[in-house]
Amino acid sequence: MKPLFALLVMLSVCGCQPVDPLSAKNDYRTSTWYIGFNEPAHMNVWVETSAVEDIKGRIIFDIAAGAAARSDNENGTENARGWVGVGSSGMPVTGADLPKRLFVRWQSTVERKTYAGWIDISESTREIMRNSNARRCHETPQFTANPSAALNLGLAPGGVIQVWVWDDCFRAHKVDRGQVGIEPLGPDQGKYNGVYGEIKASSQRYIDRFGIPYGSW
Repeated sequence: MKPLFALLVMLSVCGCQPVDPLSAKNDYRTSTWYIGFNEPAHMNVWVETSAVEDIKGRIIFDIAAGAAARSDNENGTENARGWVGVGSSGMPVTGADLPKRLFVRWQSTVERKTYAGWIDISESTREIMRNSNARRCHETPQFTANPSAALNLGLAPGGVIQVWVWDDCFRAHKVDRGQVGIEPLGPDQGKYNGVYGEIKASSQRYIDRFGIPYGSW
């Protein structure tokens, strides 16, 4: 009888424990984190390549490339100063732990310049990434937690890199910032005769009227 009584007591105690409404224990979670790129309004960017050194010291090359998310609106304002919105982070970084630092090489089409360099990622940024999918958002506990951590790099004229990271309620936080130098080999490492892509008509119109707002990013 004593073992049976003890079992009943244990079941009773377990049954009284409150259920954590924010627990993400059983929610779907990916094994990767995600990265994306953003450009200021009208300041067109093409990312040639990127790399990560993770917190375990591993360097993984060619993690993401392509066009940056655009925040300009040809039918709306033509104010390129500062950052207007943050693009999505849609490219998975496979085989890497959280980032210690990130490398980006990109073409600033409006300047006819190519930038390249590393930017350090702070521990406070990694902590937000860790917590971003550890629990459900307290504002919407009925929905599952974010399936993955994500960050976004804003790439601006002058070689400026601005980092955003998303929290557990998928709010973007402006975190680390850095500035890198010019790539001496030019676009595509000197291939294709150093030719840059065309500048968008709206971007050229903005630059002709206002110039490039250096120092605003």
